[in-house]
Amino acid sequence: MSALARSGFNVAANGIRQHVLRYGHRGQPLVIVPGITSPAITWEFVAEALAGQCDTYVVDVRGRGLSSSEPELDYGVDAMADDLTGLLDALKLDNAIVLGHSMGARIAARAASKQPARMARLILVDPPVSGPGRRAYPSKLPWYTDSIRLATAGIDADGMRSFCPTWTEEQLALRAEWLHTCYEPAIVKAFNDFHETSFHDDVPGLKLPTALMVAGKGGVIQSEDIAELSSLNDKLQIVHVPDAGHMIPWDDFPGFLGAVDSILGTSLRKAS
Repeated sequence: MSALARSGFNVAANGIRQHVLRYGHRGQPLVIVPGITSPAITWEFVAEALAGQCDTYVVDVRGRGLSSSEPELDYGVDAMADDLTGLLDALKLDNAIVLGHSMGARIAARAASKQPARMARLILVDPPVSGPGRRAYPSKLPWYTDSIRLATAGIDADGMRSFCPTWTEEQLALRAEWLHTCYEPAIVKAFNDFHETSFHDDVPGLKLPTALMVAGKGGVIQSEDIAELSSLNDKLQIVHVPDAGHMIPWDDFPGFLGAVDSILGTSLRKAS
């Protein structure tokens, strides 16, 4: 098997089936926790780049992809954070870098604030900073639910284009193929949690080296948010990707890799 080849497997952790894709098989472990409607496979182009220098894992968060997805499951942030901790334990991944995007960043922060033992550092990519009494998350719920329903009925890349107009044909096709695996009640719960639970409550308790990657064109994190988060944790590293929207790797992949390089001291952008 090539050093960068993908292997996929299921693991029982935190009482559910968690599906994981692994790339690289060498170096320090790096675990990617995707966002609200991003099955693990949609992060493959990122994982392949990271795999040149890290043993890279991408997880299907519960209610997405090939991980457990049942009506009786809890889809709140605490349950998903416990999934991440359970996964690290099940795979015995010590000294792990955890990179979470959007919802995944919230999951990573909650897990690290509660049980950071196997984690070495966090990369929080444009997490929603909405919450009780705060500015609403800029995306609207129908953007997610409408596209999931279309994908469930059957949709191709062209049909997905109106939702993600700047994406490549390959990225659109992959999203169209896999979006139906996103369980709508799980997505609704996560979206509501963006407004009903507080990301800020977890930030002071982050004792690991933590970087906040901010999309310059995303509208999710604004200058006043950076100032507040920095006041809550003065060790927080702030890294900007000026030309990207919220979906940073899709909007500006070289910029994303450069930001990771500045955090980890890698040379991913040069290698790509």
